[in-house]
Amino acid sequence: MSIAHDSKAAAETVQEAPRKDSQKVIYAAIVANLGIACAKFIVAAITGSAAMVAEGIHSAVDTGNEFLLLLGERRAARPADRKHPFGYGKSVYFWALIVALSVFSLGGGLSIYHGVEALQNPPPLEDPTWNYVVLAVAALFEGYSWNVSRKALNAVRQPGTSLWQAVRASKDASVFTVFIEDSAALLGLAIAAAGIAIGHAFDNPYLDPAASILIGLLLVGAAFMLARETGGLLVGEGIGREQLASLHALFAREPALDSAASLRTMQMGPEEVLLAASVQFRRGMRIDEVEQAIARLEAAIAAEHPVIKHVYFEASALRAAMH
Repeated sequence: MSIAHDSKAAAETVQEAPRKDSQKVIYAAIVANLGIACAKFIVAAITGSAAMVAEGIHSAVDTGNEFLLLLGERRAARPADRKHPFGYGKSVYFWALIVALSVFSLGGGLSIYHGVEALQNPPPLEDPTWNYVVLAVAALFEGYSWNVSRKALNAVRQPGTSLWQAVRASKDASVFTVFIEDSAALLGLAIAAAGIAIGHAFDNPYLDPAASILIGLLLVGAAFMLARETGGLLVGEGIGREQLASLHALFAREPALDSAASLRTMQMGPEEVLLAASVQFRRGMRIDEVEQAIARLEAAIAAEHPVIKHVYFEASALRAAMH
């Protein structure tokens, strides 16, 4: 598409420093998961619980994943250059997708494998006291990390929408990735506790490995959810319907326009959107009148939709206006 005018916002190529809210969520998750992973593996070695091994794997994988998200945040903060004229904002989405693959292969795959192996030769039941202690402490840490990500989502959640709808609408992959991971972790803790408790109640050593398999399946489901959300953003997802409708209303208010045939957007990063506008200016306008109209539109867009950093207008619309 030929471009006749680029918004002034597009000229601002220097990226802001890594976003504090997203990094706070990531650091909280790193601290929680690292401590929990160590405790789970120690207790798993003492008690021989397959479910605890699965939980240890889960927390260890989550810890590594948070470092990948942190890497994505830092790469996304790099300024635009010749090879990447729109900056590195999508690095966050790329590394979040790698996290999804990690959750699927390492978290889910290893947990299922270990559970199946333990089913073939289940370890004898041991005193589960330390298992429960570690699971309870893990629930506190995971709950803290989950609450940090929940607050970050609530800060951008639209009134009347659920937390799950906020996850679907969020463009901040770091935040919703940690939220989904922590939600899966809390459910996994419940499954592990149930498997250990029921196994001891019925003196059945097979229920603990079965819990490990269930935890693995849970992680596979979380991985697919993450892949769907981050994949859409990585391949060029646009802004939400309500935002797009508001954008159309903004263009409709401009008296110099006859119509706005197409407004196409692309998410370039958590807080950066590109807009390509196919509009029809009134015929017979002078070039200075067109420039004034564009300046008004840019100012209105910056005021109502500050995440739109780049605005382009099709050249054909401008040529038609000046004939």
